[in-house]
Amino acid sequence: MLLIAQNHLQLIVEMGLMLFVTLVFCLNLIPLSLSVVTFLSLFIIGGFTVIFGADILLLIISSSQAEFTHPFGPIALLGAVAALASLKVMKESGVDIRPLRRFVILFIIGITVFGGLMHRSFLLLWILGLFFGYLIISKSFREKSILTGRRILMFLGVAGIGFIFLEVLARVSGMTIFSPLLRLGRIEQYSLSSIKTVLNNIQLIGHSADASYWGAEGTAFAEGYITLPMQLVLFFGLPFPMFFGILVNQKDTIDYMLPGIFGYGFDFGYLGLIGLMVFVLGTILIGFKILTVYREKREKNNKKYLGREVLLTGALAAFSAQAVIGMFVFNRTINGMALLTFLFIGALILANVVSLKSRS
Repeated sequence: MLLIAQNHLQLIVEMGLMLFVTLVFCLNLIPLSLSVVTFLSLFIIGGFTVIFGADILLLIISSSQAEFTHPFGPIALLGAVAALASLKVMKESGVDIRPLRRFVILFIIGITVFGGLMHRSFLLLWILGLFFGYLIISKSFREKSILTGRRILMFLGVAGIGFIFLEVLARVSGMTIFSPLLRLGRIEQYSLSSIKTVLNNIQLIGHSADASYWGAEGTAFAEGYITLPMQLVLFFGLPFPMFFGILVNQKDTIDYMLPGIFGYGFDFGYLGLIGLMVFVLGTILIGFKILTVYREKREKNNKKYLGREVLLTGALAAFSAQAVIGMFVFNRTINGMALLTFLFIGALILANVVSLKSRS
């Protein structure tokens, strides 16, 4: 009975621990050579190019879409950065990467276009993650001039062009769903009242019962504003409060209109928010420490960990970008199905800490 989660927060923690243990065994029992990781990264970005493209096609022809960019965008980002890191390792080894590089660039362009059309928040996540990936790869291979004014302007320019293109497309096609300005207008219209609700009712643990949709029947803590996918909760038959159907509008006041620091703070209190920050910062710092170890081994001509180094590079870029966007821009980037992705990538980074030694 002690292992059965009693609320949403316990389920999130338990799921994170289960993912961590699973990935520890996967990383140590499955041989992750550079060729295997390269193939997997190409498979991931190629697959998501098709999936995101099909999703935007459904939106155009039938106004129905699955919105895969929120839950799976960070996974696509992991694959893209891992593929770029693989190309860098192969180039250092004297391999002709030009044919493979064309495929990687094509897939990255495809995901940028299709994912950006679906969600502006994904476009931010994607460009920020590629930028983080570029910085990490540059540092890992000790390249000079990691940050230059030209490169920063290039990334900012790409983001600006993307948002202008989306706004023009929205006006020409009459499909306001593509409009970044519409999203900004909604934030301006609805976010202020949501911020006041959070700031006036947040407590050390949870929030004031008066601010809860459930009222006296609620727990004023872990009430489902921040949760794993509803299907997962229902699968385990857990009797947690959940927002579904028309009640989603009640959840959106916290989930859709605010950055994650407000959403996690409201549902879990100040202590929950501190716990989120410790998890994010700890995971990133540990990941970079391990990446440094892998780099030192590579520079000593030890090729055993090349696959892990490439995979960790992609995971760090994806996790960092998802954390920044989710915590400070758009709560839904680290909530629901996207929260499961966030836990998976974080567990993938932390799993590199553990090394299982086979018995001789």
